[in-house]
Amino acid sequence: MAVIEFRNTHLSFNGKSVIRNLSLNIDKGDKVVVSGKSGSGKSSLLSLVLGFIQPDSGQVLFDNIPVDERSVWDVRKRVACIDQDVSLGTGTVHGLLAFVSSLKANSHHSFVPDKLMALLELEDDLLHKDIKDLSGGERQRMAIVIAVLLGRDVFFLDEVTASLDKHLKKKVAGYFTGREDWTCVIVSHDPVWLDNSVVRVFDFEEKVWKH
Repeated sequence: MAVIEFRNTHLSFNGKSVIRNLSLNIDKGDKVVVSGKSGSGKSSLLSLVLGFIQPDSGQVLFDNIPVDERSVWDVRKRVACIDQDVSLGTGTVHGLLAFVSSLKANSHHSFVPDKLMALLELEDDLLHKDIKDLSGGERQRMAIVIAVLLGRDVFFLDEVTASLDKHLKKKVAGYFTGREDWTCVIVSHDPVWLDNSVVRVFDFEEKVWKH
């Protein structure tokens, strides 16, 4: 069964069609890369699922339920979204983790970042750093750590490897594609995703599966 479904979805901005009669199913456990030119509107697919924008016509469904004002909060509790413009707020990294873990919605999750930080080659002393002093790559990797610790099973990864070197790109891609229980929608131009045998690539402009 499809976790995410677009049914004849149409979206336009200022009279210009961005998505035209799109029908697309993403099943549980799928790893889907959405490819296409920069500025073509690929990230709009993610915003539609999260209810930040509404389609002009057609439907967007999550677990066979239309995404609307009644269901959108349940959708957002299931989805972890990481984009290239990572904003982690202010204060220390440790303070950020403590704040996220203290939220009532996250009370049933165990926030123990050690193993994941080690996998992503983040040193323990980074926890005591001020967030503003982190590099772009460190911010992206910490965003991944937090998203995983939240225990979600659907991940939206929007250019999530953009600030990483080739070695770390492979580690991140391998980590997400190696989890059969996770559904991942990836917006990226990066070969580390596009050339991965595990993923399916959807050409956003042609509206066809490339593989």
